[in-house]
Amino acid sequence: MQVVTISKPQDIHEAALLKSHHQLRARVFSDRLGWDVDVSDGCESDNFDALQPTYVLAIDIIGRVVGCARLLPALGPTMLVDVFPSLLPTGHLVAHSAMIESSRFCVDTSLDEGRGDGSVHEATLTMFAGIVEWSLVNGFTNIVTVTDLRFERILSRVGWPLMRLGEPKKIGVTMAVAGTLPASSEIFQKLRPANYRSKFTIPLGKVA
Repeated sequence: MQVVTISKPQDIHEAALLKSHHQLRARVFSDRLGWDVDVSDGCESDNFDALQPTYVLAIDIIGRVVGCARLLPALGPTMLVDVFPSLLPTGHLVAHSAMIESSRFCVDTSLDEGRGDGSVHEATLTMFAGIVEWSLVNGFTNIVTVTDLRFERILSRVGWPLMRLGEPKKIGVTMAVAGTLPASSEIFQKLRPANYRSKFTIPLGKVA
């Protein structure tokens, strides 16, 4: 699988990929998980999509978007601070310029491609590796995120454990928890699947 990143679409193809990613978000968050999210014309979006985030997308062999995540600088508006401050013990995030927030992470794990014999789908590992690699290339060493307890267990299983910022709390239908994840060359090499491809280049000696 290949990882691409898009901020502002540069052509019709990138615009189509972004639309597909919003459709995937609707299928996962609204249809499958039953979250209270805004869906219009089969696409899920929210106010944070208007802040010119970077989208990390996993693309399969026939060009379908099979995974996505949204990245925003942790010093600016973030979902954790502005939507889920109750997950922080003090209600505030101690952010810094080398911290990025990952939100709206999802994968289409129903696809046969990438299922393999492992317990974690290749699309999930591809997305993990893509987020870490993009972070390294752009000078970020920490990733902050809000996730659920099931996904926290997946992170631990692949050797990328979440460092909790507070205790889990029920948000809607989900037991949610906030935490940080390190971005380093070592983590990237651990997470990347054999078929991983991207257009990134990690600078020599870049470590967290």
